Amino acid sequence: MDKTLISADRLSVGYGRKVIVNGIEFEVKQGEILTLIGPNGAGKSTVLKTIAGYLKRLDGTVMVGNRDMLEFSEKEMAKKLSVVLTERISPELMTCREVVETGRYPYTGSFGLLTEKDRAVVENAIEKVSMQDYADVDFSSVSDGQRQRVMLARGICQEPQILILDEPTSYLDIHHKIQFLEILRSLAKEKQMAVILSMHELDFAEKISDYVLCIKGGKITLSGTPDKVFTAENIMGLYDIPEKLYHKYF
Repeated sequence: MDKTLISADRLSVGYGRKVIVNGIEFEVKQGEILTLIGPNGAGKSTVLKTIAGYLKRLDGTVMVGNRDMLEFSEKEMAKKLSVVLTERISPELMTCREVVETGRYPYTGSFGLLTEKDRAVVENAIEKVSMQDYADVDFSSVSDGQRQRVMLARGICQEPQILILDEPTSYLDIHHKIQFLEILRSLAKEKQMAVILSMHELDFAEKISDYVLCIKGGKITLSGTPDKVFTAENIMGLYDIPEKLYHKYF
């Protein structure tokens, strides 16, 4: 039986004392993908950063397995959960392979030396995202889409149970969007990971998700399976799209 890897109960997120999204509840089991959708500025990134522990939650709980994630040390959590955010990083004088290698830090000693096993995991992750031809290229010189794939490989290298991604296909062309989403689906099923991501591309979100959370106006307005969420009425309401325009473009 699939077990719940991560869940939230009455979670409130925001900055300082300002609540951005309130009353968030979900659970993601092994092999499942949960997608957050909603208009720009609704708070999807804030929710993800709070779930990942980057922001302090204002109320409620986030459970990893049967433990509150606050009970884990940083190193313990790095073995459980990996995060791929849209913020651009600029590592100095590092190749793509070296950036991927940093994903092994939870497993290396204090000197950060990689074992043969670590190197095998790194090469497998690079191959998984089809970046073999760029592995020894300076990270700062590759395209935004290639950087995104490198960061996914870095996340895979952590061998997490839970993978969190914020708008992971933003900089990818259509070919690499599809490839990226196929990688996520295979990771979820083959590695029995729990994947949580945000997306703007509703057609892709509908196809890849097991469950969907709709965020608008500081709350979860709807949650459920894609067939329940992706109806004309729901999407028009979520994005304030007039019916005439919805039927013209959808």
